Amino acid sequence: MHKLFSLTVAALFIATSLSFAQESKSTKKLLVITESKGFVHGVVKRPKPEELCLVEKSLIALGKSSGMFEAVVTQDSRTAITAENLQKYDAVFFYTTGELPLSDVQKADLLQYIKSGKGFAGSHCATDTFYKWPEYGNMIGAYFDGHPWHEKIKVKVEDKNHPATKHLGDSFEITDEIYQFKGPYDRKNLNILLSMDTTAVKKEGKRADKDYALAWTKEYGKGRVFYTAFGHRDEVWADERFQKLMLGGLGYVMGLNDGSGKNGEKK
Repeated sequence: MHKLFSLTVAALFIATSLSFAQESKSTKKLLVITESKGFVHGVVKRPKPEELCLVEKSLIALGKSSGMFEAVVTQDSRTAITAENLQKYDAVFFYTTGELPLSDVQKADLLQYIKSGKGFAGSHCATDTFYKWPEYGNMIGAYFDGHPWHEKIKVKVEDKNHPATKHLGDSFEITDEIYQFKGPYDRKNLNILLSMDTTAVKKEGKRADKDYALAWTKEYGKGRVFYTAFGHRDEVWADERFQKLMLGGLGYVMGLNDGSGKNGEKK
């Protein structure tokens, strides 16, 4: 179980996070939240309070090397997600679990921020978050429903024209912890980018329709959403294919590319 941090340590976390924000030629800014109130994944464990986790370091590096955005990182959602603070950013990224400590006002502020035309992106356990807040599930597109597979799988590229996936060809193989999803998941409401080839695995999942999407985009009000189920394993964050997937998805939610024009995406 998580231990409650003292105010002093929490303040140190915030100060440390802000000090690691990297300069970028782009004016785009990404707020990265890696707070865990459920299972704590290894990729978001900070070795020391003054050090960053792998997800944070990876997104800071991606933003800097691409010149697309500046990433500001924190593990304190209560302080970061306010109507005033959110206006500093073009998009918010979640690698989170459980019921984050947001008030009803903060939750409403986050949804209004996205609906007004900003972006939201999430990786892996972002769908293992806020089960008691159905509006969040509707926004991100699905809730986690177990991970039957942690092995090398074959991935089908369903949208070959999206900037997040156009480098991947028709299919590819990758090893990661693979999620399955439950409602509000409905592919009719999403632009599915990637899905698992179920003919290449022996274990059965829960879904009778064998529909196991692994990345998608959608519109939410005037805003944009990108999610990928990948990102459990350390080596995935170092995989160039995953990095390009992230850059394309983050570029989409920040308005730097217009997606593929499928299922509600704007050309």
